[in-house]
Amino acid sequence: MEGAEELARRPSTSTEKDSSLAELVRPPRPKGRQGRSPRRRRDAKRRLDDQGRQPCGMERRRLPGQPENAEPPASTAETAGTSPKRWDRCRRAHFLHGPYPATHFGPKACILPNPTSVMHIQDPASQRLTWNKPPEHVLVIRKIRDKNLLEPFKELCKFLIEEKQLVVYVEKKVADDATLSQDETFGAIGNQLCIFREGYDDISDCIDLIICLGGDGTLLYASSLFQGSVPPVMAFHLGSLGFLMPFRFESYKTEVAKVFEGNAAITLRSRLKVKVVKGTSQKMLQSYMAENGTSSSKGNPRAGEDSDAGKVTLQLQVLNEVVVDRGPSSYLSNVDLYLDGRLITSVQGDGVIVSTPTGSTAYAAAAGASMIHPNVPAIMVTPICPHSLSFRPIVVPAGVELMITLSPDARNTVWVSFDGRKRQEIRHGNSIKITTSCYPVPSICCHDLVYDWFESLAECLHWNVRKKQAQLIDVTDDSDTEN
Repeated sequence: MEGAEELARRPSTSTEKDSSLAELVRPPRPKGRQGRSPRRRRDAKRRLDDQGRQPCGMERRRLPGQPENAEPPASTAETAGTSPKRWDRCRRAHFLHGPYPATHFGPKACILPNPTSVMHIQDPASQRLTWNKPPEHVLVIRKIRDKNLLEPFKELCKFLIEEKQLVVYVEKKVADDATLSQDETFGAIGNQLCIFREGYDDISDCIDLIICLGGDGTLLYASSLFQGSVPPVMAFHLGSLGFLMPFRFESYKTEVAKVFEGNAAITLRSRLKVKVVKGTSQKMLQSYMAENGTSSSKGNPRAGEDSDAGKVTLQLQVLNEVVVDRGPSSYLSNVDLYLDGRLITSVQGDGVIVSTPTGSTAYAAAAGASMIHPNVPAIMVTPICPHSLSFRPIVVPAGVELMITLSPDARNTVWVSFDGRKRQEIRHGNSIKITTSCYPVPSICCHDLVYDWFESLAECLHWNVRKKQAQLIDVTDDSDTEN
């Protein structure tokens, strides 16, 4: 009795709390059986969920108005800290299917809830846009140095400000256009525009909708302005190619009104989260040098070693691709490609392209890769003019982490660019880490996400467009008839 009183007075630790809770909800195990039946395991799992715990491999849905980085319950954190094997299973399941994309885009846009989603993959037919509140702030991105876009830009701004009573944001270099300042009829509208400067003004929390006028480069630029959650993007084809621009400007008033009403089809274009790390740990590179570039247990990062050792000098969200090339050097580039910390292969050639499904129809397609629909959760790795004929483009699951480093015996450095921007040199000891971003670009469709994509393939890339064979004339031979 005295020992029991001491145990009652002693403060219980988190492990003792979890064990006592487990004993309360765990049914008595029969002596003749080695484990519980699947039904009993499901019942116990439901009881744990009722106590506030989170099942393995599942993520809590963030409700509207709930903070994004809400802390988990104490029992969940304690269970994760006391059960490393269970936490490792959750991490692997999260990696296998990729991160769950954000369902809120900007302050007011979100996706209609889909109760039939399986494995965190959204049903394409259910990807419909809705508004929690009517949009009030619109960002208009216009292709600069193109005089043909001045009139459409003025018409759109006048329509949004005067008829829709919206607040319109434009870039400073667009508002400072001499042609616009000399137009007296546009002066009243120009004075109501909100001006922002790239790299100085943060507009990520105040934009409800993005409207792009131009080519595919305008959509890439709009994506680069939002390194977190991206508002819905409505793109009008007024440029050269326009593969990502499904709308025609002739009916812009009707199309904009439909989008404001909601229930529009959208395509979630996944992005890549890229980090450039300077001063990566040299132990991993030296191990691979000793093994002549072959994968072994010595070459893999040790359990206690920090894989993010070094200084992160650049972190970006990339919509199309990350291109690693040999730059101005005449030597072949020689880089090592890691997948989740393991060396997969060494790339010898002009370089390598790591692209999203959206970028599969860009530089990767020119390098011989397959074209992937943007709704497919994947990352594509395409070599540029490889030195091996058997090196073909590969597709890896979304959510894995790719790392590219300069090979220890490389003759020259390499260069990297992100959607054609921020080009910089990669030297020994530097690394590029790439994974799927949790913040896709919600691109509004003109019809639906399947029809728009195949229409762009046919019109812009002339995919499978050829002259058909002439029909054979049915001529009946008299001898064949007699026989």
